Order: sequence, then C-alpha cells, then structure tokens
Amino acid sequence: MGVLSYIRDEIQVIRERDPAIKSNWEVILYPSFKAILHYRVAHWLYKRKRYFWARWVSQRGVRKTGIEIHPGATIGKGLFIDHGSGVIIGETAELGDNITLYQGVTLGGTVKEKGKRHPTLRDNVMVSAGAKVLGSFTIGENSKIGAGAVVLEEVPPDCTVVGVPGRIVRRKDKKIPRMEMDQIHLPDPIASDIDHLRKSNQTLCMRVRELESQLKEEKRRATESTGLPKEE
Repeated sequence: MGVLSYIRDEIQVIRERDPAIKSNWEVILYPSFKAILHYRVAHWLYKRKRYFWARWVSQRGVRKTGIEIHPGATIGKGLFIDHGSGVIIGETAELGDNITLYQGVTLGGTVKEKGKRHPTLRDNVMVSAGAKVLGSFTIGENSKIGAGAVVLEEVPPDCTVVGVPGRIVRRKDKKIPRMEMDQIHLPDPIASDIDHLRKSNQTLCMRVRELESQLKEEKRRATESTGLPKEE
C-alpha cells in the first residue's frame, strides 16, 4: 500500500508541475519519477548500513536517468526534477517538501571534512537550470534560485537569488515557487549595475566636454587680453 500511495503522489506532483503530461502512464517514463524511486530504495538500504547495495541501486538510477542522488541525502515529499539531466544531490543534503529542481542543478559541498557539508533546502524552494548551491547552509522557505546562479551563503525565506556569486535581489515575495513555475522573469543585478555604469559614464563624458569648452574659452580670453597670437 505504501508503494501504491507513493506512486499516486508522484503522479500528482509531476502532473501538477509539468504541463507536457497528457496521461498518468507517461509519468513512469519520466527521469524524475525513476530517479526518486531509485533514491527511496537506496536510502532505505543506506539507513540500514547496507552501503554497497545502496550505492548499487543509486548508480543504476544514475545510468538510467542522468540524475545523481546520493543515498544518504534526506528528501521530503513532492520533489520534482524537471528534465533532470546533470542534477547532483550530495550525501548530507536535506530537502524539504515540494522542492523543484531543473536540469544541471548541483547541491554540493565545498570541503572534504566529514559531517554536514551540503545545503539544506526548506519547503517550496525552486532552483533553476544550471544553478549551483555549494556548502553547508540553509535556503529558506519559498525562495527562488535563478538560472546559472552560484549560491555560497545562507538565503532567508521568501527571497530571490541571482548572479555569480548569488545575490539576494528580492525579499518577501509571497508567491509560492511550487505554484509559480517561472524561472525566467527574475531581476538581473548585473544588467542593473552595467546600466548604472553606462549612465555614470555618460554624465562624466558630458562634464569633461563642458570643462574642455570652458578651458578653451579661458585660453581665448587670456590670449586676447595679452595680445599674443592665438594657438592653432
């Protein structure tokens, strides 16, 4: 009954967040479904210290899906991995409920020491394509990580993070990422900085031209007052 309940829940999660699904039968072909199923079995073995068999099941899942989830990771309900190729979830990573990951996401570590070295994602977090979350810190509830971002430090709840390294560009966004599957229309702090520099450069150039004009006028007046020939 537990397996059937799990399958029903996974079908609901995938159909809810992927508009391409046309029938429940398609779900069994999805890499996300296969990867999480392998993970659940591998994690069950891992908790019972059957480390070799846990790895064996896990690596079979990697070969079939391109999604690498370490058996030791802790994952809640409702994880959805869209497409999924290249997704990596490290051993001590902890994922809450209703997490959404896109292709190329890495939840990795930055040190070789034992213990907690991978990130914790609270409920309803969305991590967009190609983003890297590296280190032992927490991404707060309902937060979004923009495509290609590299996050190296803690993120409070209800935040949007973009850039390399990742920077918080929006706080207290009450829209839940699980329901709003938009990984494109996010603020771009780099573009904003470039636009600010461009405007500052235009202002500086105008000021330089004004000063040059004033200097020429001062030279002309000095030449007329002394009767010296004008400079060519």
